[in-house]
Amino acid sequence: MMPVQQFINYILQNQLFEKNDHVLLAVSGGKDSVLMAQLFKLAGFSFSIAHCNFNLRANEAQRDETFVKLLAEDMNVPFHVVHFDTKAFADQHHISTQMAARQLRYEWFEELRLQCGYQYIAVAHHQNDAIETVLLNLVRGTGISGLHGILPKRDHLIRPLLFLSRQEIDEVFENNEFTFVEDSSNQSSKYARNKIRLNVIPHLRDINPKLEETFAENIHRFAETEALVQKVVAEMRNQLFKEEQGNIVIDIAKVIALQPQKLLFFELLKPLNFTSPVVDEILSSLSKQSGTSFYSSTHRLTVDRDQLVISLLFEREQELYYLHGEGNLKLGEGKISLTLSENLNFKADKKVAYVDANLLIFPLVIRFRQDGDRFKPLGMKSFKKLSDFLVDEKVPLPQKDKVPLLINGNGEFIWVAGMRQDERYKVSATTKKVAIFELSNL
Repeated sequence: MMPVQQFINYILQNQLFEKNDHVLLAVSGGKDSVLMAQLFKLAGFSFSIAHCNFNLRANEAQRDETFVKLLAEDMNVPFHVVHFDTKAFADQHHISTQMAARQLRYEWFEELRLQCGYQYIAVAHHQNDAIETVLLNLVRGTGISGLHGILPKRDHLIRPLLFLSRQEIDEVFENNEFTFVEDSSNQSSKYARNKIRLNVIPHLRDINPKLEETFAENIHRFAETEALVQKVVAEMRNQLFKEEQGNIVIDIAKVIALQPQKLLFFELLKPLNFTSPVVDEILSSLSKQSGTSFYSSTHRLTVDRDQLVISLLFEREQELYYLHGEGNLKLGEGKISLTLSENLNFKADKKVAYVDANLLIFPLVIRFRQDGDRFKPLGMKSFKKLSDFLVDEKVPLPQKDKVPLLINGNGEFIWVAGMRQDERYKVSATTKKVAIFELSNL
């Protein structure tokens, strides 16, 4: 017997989509996705089928593609297919084959959704997938969000089979004449998820024969707990996070007062991609010397006296910009412009520099600070380390990496942009033409 009514009820209870929505189904050809397609068909919903050929299993990959194409034809629904060079993508981005396949397929599904006007993308995860995800998250380390496993709906992604267990899906195929294809890699213990599926879950089921039912109840509780915690954390984030010059500033005393400290601070920093071990290191360094920095994949957190300052990572060593003459040069969210003039009228503005144009050697380079940088600040006769100058100017630590430096073609400083010119390039009585540099929108 087909669980069509259960399927419809689950969709309604979780508000996965509306009856008239057109849904894109991700179908691999295995039992789970084939059953999902059959249930969509029997329930009378509007859908199309998408299949990814990852070119990882030689003849099997082509077999799967042909099977899914014939399934779509038999159901008389639109069919989409894509071919990926998954191994090359994994090598290029230095990630595992599994991670590469995941990234490739979800990016393609979203492109299809937008191009073809599908309201949702449906994937065929079931209760046992949710259990495996929870166990993997626990093993690898996770916040509260990792404990609820896979959610029925996230943005445009839906999982309408989460009401079924692996055993229940098998029973449907035993009682119906549906065909499917078997992915041989599912039996390999090479992958972490398969190790849990093949070697761990059977032992847990020996302890609790109703494992799926118990986990489903626990996952529901974890999801509600996370919703409560995130509500509290969002309120705390509004109170603790202050924005200054594009950075996030947090009072260290308020972090020390958090209770429970580790849980709340981890959840506060989680949207900025800081991992649990890094959060531990930050908390242990709150009373240490100012200047210590910690990194996530996207941000840097710096202990700066009695504050924590969080800024976006800035790849200063790799970012070089070239100015070949008059005009504007885009620099991040701002720009530096160059105008040549014979008018020697000045205005007092740190964001504008007036330079003797005859001393310029093009192309000029705009970069960010490097070890050993030094220049001769306007009005001084001797050189000064850039690092010392920035300290004297009381530039916050994370901001130091964002100060643009205008460098002449001979490698000499022209301008610490927005702060101080170099004495060697100032306008003098013999200047015939002035180069006017202006920093804006930063």
